[in-house]
Amino acid sequence: MQNTATPTPTHCPYCALQCGMNLTPAADGTVEVSERADFPVNRGALCGKGRTAPAVLASGARLTSPLVRGRDGALVPATWDEALGRIAGNLARTREEHGADALGVFGGGGLTNEKAYTLGKFARVVLGTSQIDYNGRFCMSSAAAAGTKAFGLDRGLPFPLEDIPRTGCVILVGSNPAETMPPSLRYFTELRENGGTLIVVDPRRTKTAEHADLHLAPRPGTDLALALGMLHLVVAEGRVDEGYVEERTTGWEEARAAAMAHWPEYVERITGVSVPELREAVRLFCAPDAAMVLTARGPEQQAKGTDTVGAWINLCLATGRAGRPRSGYGCLTGQGNGQGGREHGQKADQLPGYRKLTDPAARRHVAGVWGVDPDSLPGPGRSAYELLDALGTDIRSLLVMGSNPVVSAPRAAHVEERLRSLDFLAVCDVVLSETAALADVVLPVTQWAEETGTMTSLEGRVLLRRRAVAPPDGVRSDLEVLHGLAGRLGVEKGFPTEPEEVFEELRRASAGGPADYSGIDYRRLAREGGVFWPCPAPEKTAAGTTGPHPAPQETTTGTTGPHPGTPRLFLDRFATDDGRARFVPVSHRPSAEEPDDEYPVLLTTGRVVAQYQSGAQTRRVDELNAAAPGPFVELHPRLAARLGVAEGGPVAVVSRRGRAVAPARITTGIRPDTVFMPFHWPGEGRANTLTNPALDPTSRMPEFKVCAVRVEAAAATEAATVAATA
Repeated sequence: MQNTATPTPTHCPYCALQCGMNLTPAADGTVEVSERADFPVNRGALCGKGRTAPAVLASGARLTSPLVRGRDGALVPATWDEALGRIAGNLARTREEHGADALGVFGGGGLTNEKAYTLGKFARVVLGTSQIDYNGRFCMSSAAAAGTKAFGLDRGLPFPLEDIPRTGCVILVGSNPAETMPPSLRYFTELRENGGTLIVVDPRRTKTAEHADLHLAPRPGTDLALALGMLHLVVAEGRVDEGYVEERTTGWEEARAAAMAHWPEYVERITGVSVPELREAVRLFCAPDAAMVLTARGPEQQAKGTDTVGAWINLCLATGRAGRPRSGYGCLTGQGNGQGGREHGQKADQLPGYRKLTDPAARRHVAGVWGVDPDSLPGPGRSAYELLDALGTDIRSLLVMGSNPVVSAPRAAHVEERLRSLDFLAVCDVVLSETAALADVVLPVTQWAEETGTMTSLEGRVLLRRRAVAPPDGVRSDLEVLHGLAGRLGVEKGFPTEPEEVFEELRRASAGGPADYSGIDYRRLAREGGVFWPCPAPEKTAAGTTGPHPAPQETTTGTTGPHPGTPRLFLDRFATDDGRARFVPVSHRPSAEEPDDEYPVLLTTGRVVAQYQSGAQTRRVDELNAAAPGPFVELHPRLAARLGVAEGGPVAVVSRRGRAVAPARITTGIRPDTVFMPFHWPGEGRANTLTNPALDPTSRMPEFKVCAVRVEAAAATEAATVAATA
C-alpha cells in the first residue's frame, strides 16, 4: 500500500550539524526518513545514524512506563503520579534535611533550547540549588572559554559552513568529521576542488586525514606547542599582518614573546612533528588571502585546553585571519544542541541569553522575566565533573535529564560509584541507559520526532524541530515532567508544557544578552528554515544597543524591520568593549599525566562513525551495531609485536584509574607511542574507565584526550567477557 501521509520537515537527533530530513509515518507504524534537499547544511545527505534514527522510536527499543525501585531492589512499572510523587518527596526531604545545595541537577547537550532553559529555571527557582551543570561541559567548554577571552563572545562557528569551501586553507585540529559528522566532509572536499588546501592535525591517520594535503601527527597533548611553533615561524618569516594587528587587536607583544620561546626544533622534540612539516604548514596557511582554523575535541579535551585553543586563535589573529570574510577561528561543536544548551541556563555559571550568573544586571533582567527576587537566585555551582565527584557527600539527591555519565564521564568507575552512593537518583531518558539502570525512579520521555522544539547548530543557526509522530502511551515530555515536579514542590506557575510558550519566555529572557534570540519566533523559523543569533527584536536594533555587533552588511541600525540574524560575526568589530580582539599569551606545559616506566603509552579516545556519544540510543539499532559491534584498541604494529598481540586478539589497557579490555585493531595509522579507544560502550571495554578527570583551570574541561596507560595482552576469557557485554 502506497504511503500517502504528508512528510514533516525536521532535523536529525544526533550531532550539531542538525541535518535536515523529512519524516513520514508509514501504514505499519514505522517512520520513514527521506531526503530534505532544501536544508543548506546537508542538502539531503544523511549518515547512517540519521537514516536509522527512527529505529529508536519503536516501543521495543525504548521506555514506555515510569519505573520505580521496588523493595526487592528491582525497577518495576509505576504510575506517573506515583513516580513524580516519589521524586518530589525525596527532593523536598533532601532540601529540608541538608539544604538546597544538597540537590543536584545534571542536564544534556541534546536537550532542546526550551528544555535546557526550563531545567535551569527549575533548578534555581523551584529547587533553589546552585548545583546544576550538564554534559556539554565535556564537549567544547575550552573552546568557549578561549573564544570569549579573545573575541568577547563564544559561538561555535562565527561564520556559516558554506564559507569553508570558499576559503584558501583550513587547519583542522583534533577533528575527524568523516566519522563524527559525515555530511560535513563535502565542505572540505569542495575546498580542495576549489584550489584550497586542508591541513589535518591528529595523532591518528583518520579517514579525514586521508583527505588532507598535509597531515601532522603530533604526540597527544602537544597541540599547544604545535600552534606556538607555527606562530614562532610566522613571526620569524615575516608573515605577521602588522596592519591588522595594529588596527584590530591588543596584547600582541606579550603573545609574541611567549611564542618566540617555542622555536621549531624545540617544538619538534615535544610534538614529533618535523621542522620541515611545520614550515610547510605555515606556508600553506599563510599563502592564500583567506584561511581558517577549526578545532574540535582533540585540543579542547585537555587540562590545558583553553590555552591550546587560545594559541590557535593567536595564530589566526597574527595573520589577520579573524573577523574577515572567509577567514576565522571556529569550533566544530559535537552534541546536537551543544551550542544552545549552554546559552540558556543549564550551565553552572550562566543565565539565559549567555548571561553571567555573577552579573547583577543579568540577574535583575532574568529574575524580572521569571517573576522572582534577584537575590533569591543562587550563585554559580560546581562544574560537571566536580558535581559528579561530590555525589553522595555534599550532593545527596540528583536529577539527570538527557545524559549517561556512567559511560561518558571521565574516571567512569568512580562516577558510577558516586551515583550508587546517592540517597536518591531520578533519571529522565528515552531508553534504560546505564545511568538510568542505577536510578530510584526512571521517567520515560519523548524524543526528537515526538516533540517540537528549537535547537542551535554549530553555526549558531537556531532551527525548529517539528513533531512528526505521537509518542507511545505512557510517555511524557521533559517539559511535562518539570511542570509536574514544580507543582508538587509548591510552584504552580511558570513552567508551561507547550514548547512555543516556553520559547516566547526564552526570547524575553535572552533579550539584550550576548545570545539574543528575541527577534526569533516559531513562525519565522518555519518560514526561513533557521535564523542565526544574535537576532534582537526590532526595538533592540536601533543605534545604542549593547551586545555583539552584527556584520557590516547585516547591520540594521536605524531600521524598524526585523533583524536578519547574524551569519557572520566580527566583520566590523569584536564583541569586546573597544571592539578589538585580545591576544592571550600562552606557553606549552606538559599534560596532567605524562608516560613513565609503569605507564609508558599514551591513550587517546574518540568516536566511530556508526555510534554516537555514550551509545545509549545507537547501540539499540541493529544496522549500526553490525557496523560497529563493540569496543576496540587501535595500536601500531610495532607496539603489537612487542606485546605479542595479533589482529583481533584481546588487549588490556590499564591506567591509574582502572582497566579496560577490548580486541586489538592493528594499524600504521597511529603513532607507535599511542593507543586509541572509542568511548561508546559500557562494561569491561569502557574507555572512560581509564580517562583522567584532571580539569582545565578555566573551562573545567576534563582531560579526556590524553592519559598514561600500560598496554598488555589479555586473557581470552577477558575478551569473551567484553564481547558478551558490548
